[in-house]
Amino acid sequence: MASGQGILKWAALTLLLAGQALAQQGPGRRGPQGPIEVGVIVTTEEDVPYTVTLPGRAIAYQQTGIRPQVGGEVLEISYDPGKPVKAGDVLFRLDPETLAAALTAAEAAVAGAEAGLTQAQNTVTRYRRLEGSGVSAVERANAEVALKEAEANLKSAEASRDAARLALERTEIRSPLDGMADVAAVSVGDLVTANQSEVLTTITQLDPIYVDVSESSARMLRVRERIKAGLLVVNGGVKTQLILETGGEYQGEGRIVSPGIAVSPTTGTVPIRLQFDNPDRMILPGQFLRVKLTLGTTRAVLVPQRATSRASDGTLTAFVARDGKAQQVTLIEQGSYRNSWIVTQGINPGEQLILDGLDNLRAGSEVTTIPVTIDAEGVVREATDSKEG
Repeated sequence: MASGQGILKWAALTLLLAGQALAQQGPGRRGPQGPIEVGVIVTTEEDVPYTVTLPGRAIAYQQTGIRPQVGGEVLEISYDPGKPVKAGDVLFRLDPETLAAALTAAEAAVAGAEAGLTQAQNTVTRYRRLEGSGVSAVERANAEVALKEAEANLKSAEASRDAARLALERTEIRSPLDGMADVAAVSVGDLVTANQSEVLTTITQLDPIYVDVSESSARMLRVRERIKAGLLVVNGGVKTQLILETGGEYQGEGRIVSPGIAVSPTTGTVPIRLQFDNPDRMILPGQFLRVKLTLGTTRAVLVPQRATSRASDGTLTAFVARDGKAQQVTLIEQGSYRNSWIVTQGINPGEQLILDGLDNLRAGSEVTTIPVTIDAEGVVREATDSKEG
């Protein structure tokens, strides 16, 4: 029985070793002799979008704190927190009784001033008619002075009445803009004072919304140099795409509303403000986002990222098949596009880029090339198989 179990173990070990040997003979491997089989694609030069991705933060389009312009007791809170309000909507109502009484007194003062003006006007009219026959020139002059005083008293009374009316109207505290109202900082029955420092609530306009980003001034200079040298072709304006915190792309294109005009002395960056429509209020102030800016197109070779490796010092390398041997090349990239690096130096159009069979590949190794293709998901297939499929 023990000898039978030993035979079974030996057979299992033999099968395992045989499987490993077969695996080593798969694509990208070789036996004791012969070149390594590698999958290659032929590189081509094309116009690709030149994009930069910048971190940003959402900023409210408009935001204002609501403060009372008159004092009084809060009688009513007339809005629902978290719901939209329109410009002119009543947010709070204060007790109007004291200010209504002040308005009544001011209106009475206006009526008295009007009566005094009428009397002064009648006196001047009479004195002018009787001057030289019972009324001296001095009396007429004094009457005219009294008329001017009566006119001034009326204007003063009217101004006081208008101020009292305005104060009464301000007992209804209204929203100055369309937006979302925050939770009230006061309750019904609280006393508030005119122009107090504490806000009653905050109104925030979310549609549209701003996104502030910062760009390196050094990279901006390099971009200008590329445009001047003809390496970057600007096609109209800068296209913008907003990337959410989840990694998804926000529907809708924004626009630059405030290009930076000064470099920060501490960070060496230039602030840029963009504006995006936000009808569904998906973006909220304070959110951290990313903005992809497409500056134009550049002529470059697209190298799939899976064909490259990056050293600890940042050097990007890849293997190409030349004269039956693998040669390692150093690449200069200008960002990425889809699943590929935008390579401007290090590889030429028409090169055989090694895409598959890179395990344990060394510079100078003899290789046999097999044409392959790569799809948008990064899956590599033999070119003949993809054609048959």
